[in-house]
Amino acid sequence: MHIVLTGNTTFKLANFRAGLVQRLIAAGYRVTVLAPPDDYVGAVRDMGCDFVPLSMDRNGTSPIAELALLISIFRTLRRLRPTFVFGYTIKNNIYAGLACRLLGIPFAANVTGLGPAFNDGGLLNGVVRILYRAAFRRAEAVFFQNESDRDIFLAGHLVPSDRVRLLPGSGVNLTRFAFQPVPPHNGSIRFLLVARMLWDKGVGIFADAAEQVRRTHPEALFQLLGPLDPDSKTGIGQHQIDQWVEEGRLVYLGSAADVRPAIEQAHCIVLPSYYREGTPRTLLEAGATGRPAITSDMPGCRDPIAAGVSGILVRPRDSEDLARACVEFLGMSHTAQVEMGRAARERMERDYDERIVIDAYMSLLDGHGFA
Repeated sequence: MHIVLTGNTTFKLANFRAGLVQRLIAAGYRVTVLAPPDDYVGAVRDMGCDFVPLSMDRNGTSPIAELALLISIFRTLRRLRPTFVFGYTIKNNIYAGLACRLLGIPFAANVTGLGPAFNDGGLLNGVVRILYRAAFRRAEAVFFQNESDRDIFLAGHLVPSDRVRLLPGSGVNLTRFAFQPVPPHNGSIRFLLVARMLWDKGVGIFADAAEQVRRTHPEALFQLLGPLDPDSKTGIGQHQIDQWVEEGRLVYLGSAADVRPAIEQAHCIVLPSYYREGTPRTLLEAGATGRPAITSDMPGCRDPIAAGVSGILVRPRDSEDLARACVEFLGMSHTAQVEMGRAARERMERDYDERIVIDAYMSLLDGHGFA
């Protein structure tokens, strides 16, 4: 039995699907990762996977380049002839879905967010919807990470209703992200944003809120952790980040292969995203670690948060409301912050254990005679 996982970065498959890969290999499957190569190819191979490089521009819209990508995926899958294909991210879902439909290979898609095409109207939105409808018509299952995304696809007749499944995001490894109580204040409280450096992840809003809060609360420290993304249309340049640092708004920690130390040292995780997220992994990892979160009242972001219990929801694109929420957190006692973090951990244990997600995938394989 041969399973192919395809996505737009090797990094995401290595970090977010490691538990699934381990389970598949333990069950006797051969696993191949089909993705653009990056620094995590070695990690994928160390897990026991084969790796096939995929040349793609995840942000491009050139019809010629997109057709070339479809042909590349089609030819690769025709050569590999896997038993089953799992798709992740927009282009890989669409083009692998179309290729599998043509080749008669069973396929399941994972809608991990809608992306900018669903934020904007116009021609691109229409084209993406047509492609989704064609790609998902014969899918064995289409997994969604929040009810809002699922409902949009159902209302638009983009997926057969009997193929729809709802998952708690990509889940979180509760052992790897072990509970750690919110640390003592020791003269400062750290707000941490973990994300790619993109405007629509709310990084600029975070910087503006930091400036507002630090005028009256210099004990509040605002930290950014995550890589630059110069290929993205909404990427933030190093010059802009350097300017925020020079102005004393925040500290940029760079990127890290392991985010756990930064999360454990933080008092609160912040994600003011207005991107159409699935369920942000950052919020799941924060909750598992026992960190309260402040995040946007947006589909995906709000789903893992019990407002006022495990975190605080704020209006999207509103730095003043984010600043208000940060000040509210600053005014809480350390005991109250610890209890909010404990509630976040309990929510993850109850609803977001990655074993729930992995069991759903394995059940799909078993139910269709592939296990």
